[in-house]
Amino acid sequence: MKTYTKPSDSELRERLTPTQYKVTQHEGTEPAFHNEYWDNKEPGIYVDVVSGEPLFSSLDKFDSGTGWPSFTKPLEPDHVVTRTDRKLWMTRTEVRSRNGDSHLGHVFDDGPTPTGMRYCMNSASLRFIPASKLEEEGYGEYAALFR
Repeated sequence: MKTYTKPSDSELRERLTPTQYKVTQHEGTEPAFHNEYWDNKEPGIYVDVVSGEPLFSSLDKFDSGTGWPSFTKPLEPDHVVTRTDRKLWMTRTEVRSRNGDSHLGHVFDDGPTPTGMRYCMNSASLRFIPASKLEEEGYGEYAALFR
């Protein structure tokens, strides 16, 4: 089984863009409709930009109209944790990666079937692995999902 870990803060500062660092490490939010994956329709998986742990699949992605990539469920539920977020004068459910402890976004109960959930994520928290590159990137166990 693959191990996913969070690099040191100094390594993250070197490796991540300023936006990726702000979003993942300081609960930032990137602009709607002005982010890398909000309208990506290519088949593949999304992994934590910090730890590489698999998080979401394009098979569960949908157009929520919000301008951020949205999913009905995690690809690997054990890699996602939630906690209560009371910022912005409201209560929301924050979504984080388990091993990388990256802020990913928030989950809402207004999504489509089959789950009714909308995992509204920041592109800056994610790295997309196209289905055609899953084997070479070390995520071969997910290739069968796209055959």
